[in-house]
Amino acid sequence: MTEQRTVDFWFDPVCPYTWITSRWMLEVTKVRPVTVHWQVMSLSVLNEHRDDNPEGEWEDYMWAPVRVCAAVEERFGQRALGDLFTAMGTRFHLQGDWGNLTAALADAGLPEETAEVAESTAYDEAIRSSHARAVALAGGDIGTPVVSFAGLGGERVGFFGPVVSPTPTGETAGQLWDGILLMATVPGFYEVKRTRTGEPRFDMAG
Repeated sequence: MTEQRTVDFWFDPVCPYTWITSRWMLEVTKVRPVTVHWQVMSLSVLNEHRDDNPEGEWEDYMWAPVRVCAAVEERFGQRALGDLFTAMGTRFHLQGDWGNLTAALADAGLPEETAEVAESTAYDEAIRSSHARAVALAGGDIGTPVVSFAGLGGERVGFFGPVVSPTPTGETAGQLWDGILLMATVPGFYEVKRTRTGEPRFDMAG
């Protein structure tokens, strides 16, 4: 029997490639014995010590969605966090509706008043702590998403990515997952990369 795996998936909901990868991860759960454990990280935290500002005018806004995500995880649990991520991603990346956090909460069946934490620092420590766990597994020169799972001997391994567009589906999604597991069996494996040549695509590859 194939081993059941739990995958920790760190995300910032504003990142389009993270959204695409998360949809791939859900496709994987349909064809492989995988359970996803959602966790928050923050591009704002990742970039705060840089001399340049890669996010430009988005910087101030980017704290808001991840704060709401952290509050939902603490108050309502993992399943609710996953539902909110789906609702946010649908509105942000598919509909272009970036500012309506209350509507995203409603879409996920969660109390709309949770959006009040968007302007509060009450959950920033929790965000930073979760973000630090991702960095501890995958390293400091990474982005979002980070995936982590049990490697050889049961120790946790973590990787940035995969960055993929559009979302692989069905057995193609499973085969990509198999490849990542295979790479993780090589203790000295660190990176495979090529330059992206197009904008993120939010359709399913089939």
